[in-house]
Amino acid sequence: MDDEFRANQTDQTDIIAFRTLVHGRIQLPAGFTVGGELQDSRTTVDSNALLNTTIVNSAELLRAYLEYNRPDTLDGNLTIQAGRMTLDVGSRRFVSRNRFRNTINSFTGIDINWHSTAGLNGLHLRGFWTLPVIRLPDTPALLYQNKTVFDEEGFDLQLWGIFAATNISRYGRGELFVFGLHEQNLPGNPAQNRQLFTPGFRIFRAPAASNIDYELESAFQIGRSRASPTDYRTLEHFAHFYHLEIGFTLPIGWSPRIAALYDFASGDENPDDGNNGRFDTLFGSRRFDFGPTGIYGALSRTNMHSPGLRLQFIPNTRLNAAVDYRALWLASDRDTWGNSGLRDESGRSGSFVGSQIDTRIQWQLLPGNMDIELGYTHFFSGQFMHQAPNAAHRDDINYFYTQATVSF
Repeated sequence: MDDEFRANQTDQTDIIAFRTLVHGRIQLPAGFTVGGELQDSRTTVDSNALLNTTIVNSAELLRAYLEYNRPDTLDGNLTIQAGRMTLDVGSRRFVSRNRFRNTINSFTGIDINWHSTAGLNGLHLRGFWTLPVIRLPDTPALLYQNKTVFDEEGFDLQLWGIFAATNISRYGRGELFVFGLHEQNLPGNPAQNRQLFTPGFRIFRAPAASNIDYELESAFQIGRSRASPTDYRTLEHFAHFYHLEIGFTLPIGWSPRIAALYDFASGDENPDDGNNGRFDTLFGSRRFDFGPTGIYGALSRTNMHSPGLRLQFIPNTRLNAAVDYRALWLASDRDTWGNSGLRDESGRSGSFVGSQIDTRIQWQLLPGNMDIELGYTHFFSGQFMHQAPNAAHRDDINYFYTQATVSF
């Protein structure tokens, strides 16, 4: 990345990241399975990179679980998993197992799934209660050295969810969900003391040749939170989020799909009113909506409204490509831009942050064994980047990556 968009960061950043995953399972009698997965995420990096635990988490136990599977339970399949695990829920915008990011969210608790097998429109019911795992170390000096400090979890941070999904006739599929996040601010732990409830719904139809596909997801948040880990005021929290996508796949060679996109996530309208309107994406992923994360990640699911266009191609079963365009405005011009740290509490710097073009190509070089991906993203700086008082860099940003995934 040739320059930083984050506050007080100015230098070019180059990084080489490595992630190794080893997963093993042992099938036991009576429907039980024991499994474990090791993660080693580390980097070689120049001294200017802004490292954190989304990039480095060396020699860690990502999963250690006991799973029970029982078919033919109330006309469905019942699966119960307990222990340390990873979770993908619904659209993955709120709870997910990360794909692009170099480290992966992990949770310790219990996850219960039931899938209907006898009609019932593909009904899926799910409930989980977990302690999100805190990745360590979290100090720059240790991260630069790829030091191993075992991750931790505790009852001061809890996440639970209830989820239901079903087919909606020929129009697609629908989901209802509610997530709860309970965080206690302990001495020495700079947490935001969040007590959040996030109910929402999603309806969607998968892309198919000659068909219109769509996705609408909406969520609200209520509860209490703090504006930042260093702000000890407890605020009333009310925030909301919407994602809308409408696409069409042409029935011709390369299966081109064009889609119109729109995302809105509320920001804090007034930093002095005792309320917090900043949407919290919990443990969700954002690569599939907003472009690369890692040392980039300019767009995030908070304080934004962002229309866009997407063009996708599938030349053959081993190759696919996409080009996305996004424009970005702040939902509140007095709140912080995403995770950048840039803010003008007066609102005089405007709300237009800029626009982004993201391109990527994925190639299954050896199907099932080796994938190659290339990507380039350009961010055109707008009025807010030019005028925000704590902006360290006010010009356009270029980001390029290449990655290989080997599986065996």
